[in-house]
Amino acid sequence: MIDKTITIEDLIEEVPGAVTYLMEQHIRCIRCGEPIWGTLEEAAREKGYDDAKIQQFVDDLNKLKAGEAVK
Repeated sequence: MIDKTITIEDLIEEVPGAVTYLMEQHIRCIRCGEPIWGTLEEAAREKGYDDAKIQQFVDDLNKLKAGEAVK
């Protein structure tokens, strides 16, 4: 199960669709073809997202991992 402390590298490895999802949320997760360092929470906070929005990201990413559609 994905949570906010997952590293970006591990997230991308577990859920390849996370790259597109995060880019749509304006969260950069790839730089020069390599995953950025840090956690999902750190990357989201850099963009000014609050706890509620970060939890929404976690929920959505778990849906993606399970093969479910995300709005």
